[in-house]
Amino acid sequence: MVPAAIEAILPVLSQSGNASSLHGAGRQARRLLEESRETIAAALGARPSEVLFTSGGTEADNLAVKGIFWARHRSDPRRRRIVISAIEHHAILDAAEWLVSADDAELVLLPVDGEGFVNPDDLRRELAENAERTALVSVMWANNEVGTIEPIADLAAISAEYGVPMHSDAVQAVGHIPVDFAASGLSAMSVAAHKFGGPQGVGVLLIGRDVACVPLTHGGGHERDLRSGTQNVAGAVGMAAAVRYSVEHLDDAAASTSALADQLADIVLAFPGTRRNGPSGGHRLPGIVHVSFDRCEGDSLLMLLDAQGVECSTGSACTAGVAQASHVLLAMGLSMDIARGSLRFSLAPTTTADDIAVVADVLGPIIDRARAAGLVSSSKRAAVAPAASLVVQGGSRT
Repeated sequence: MVPAAIEAILPVLSQSGNASSLHGAGRQARRLLEESRETIAAALGARPSEVLFTSGGTEADNLAVKGIFWARHRSDPRRRRIVISAIEHHAILDAAEWLVSADDAELVLLPVDGEGFVNPDDLRRELAENAERTALVSVMWANNEVGTIEPIADLAAISAEYGVPMHSDAVQAVGHIPVDFAASGLSAMSVAAHKFGGPQGVGVLLIGRDVACVPLTHGGGHERDLRSGTQNVAGAVGMAAAVRYSVEHLDDAAASTSALADQLADIVLAFPGTRRNGPSGGHRLPGIVHVSFDRCEGDSLLMLLDAQGVECSTGSACTAGVAQASHVLLAMGLSMDIARGSLRFSLAPTTTADDIAVVADVLGPIIDRARAAGLVSSSKRAAVAPAASLVVQGGSRT
């Protein structure tokens, strides 16, 4: 957490008021909650009434995808299609796939190119043919693995042209690149506090006042009756302080983080058999360096680096520890072997040149050890041929 968020949140932790209560402590909690709502709205180009507090980005994504789908499908049973990109976070992908199995939805995956970009023409073609059957579109603002920044305004304009609401998972974007909800043309947008130095366990769904949405939880009518439950006032205060700080310092933080990321990329790419994934030019988050290592297993690299005090990831943290290739990399056209031998290094404004130097010192021997382990693993796999392969298709997935 950034110091500003810690300073703001600590006094509130000792206050017991419920923001829905009418007594003095409750009114004080309500004031803090609404001031936080106003701060977040101002920082993100939204109206305070469009800011709904949630427990984080995953809940915000689920409320947007399921809630908007249900509302649209109930108003017109023909609207069963959900259009998302092929590289969405699992909070979007799994929610949409659940609707396929539970509510007979149809899921359409927009392809991406080798750098992770969605082509707006693909969305236009899809909606030109199926707008009347489409419930919503959801494309993430910036990818959490390779850092690709999508053309959100263009995609939102196309969705609006065809009368289809569009949501964006902006969890990775807010606090790191300029984000303006009103200017984007989006109907809804998800944000998580811990991605820009706020506390874990709190986020918001920005959703227009005229966007129909069915709540996931009931009881109390909190947050425009779309997210019932006693609000996390301390979390909201910490989130507001963090987003205000991160937006005010965005330019300087992005410049310093991007410079260090380029230094790290140069160090890693100096080793043979390495490649950086994601955009080759601009339109990439400043703090992500995603690299594939030939003839290495990502899990081996991760554990060897962790033993030297370097913490990185083989993909999004929500799927870490699962021995499978990233669906993001496969959608970008990488082979299974290359995808499995990939790492994501995440840098923040607090990252220093000394941190980069540590990676430079330990990486060479670690790559050698991981490649040696990979050769052993490959030979063992080759010695046992699988008996059969089974592919299961279900639902109405396109």
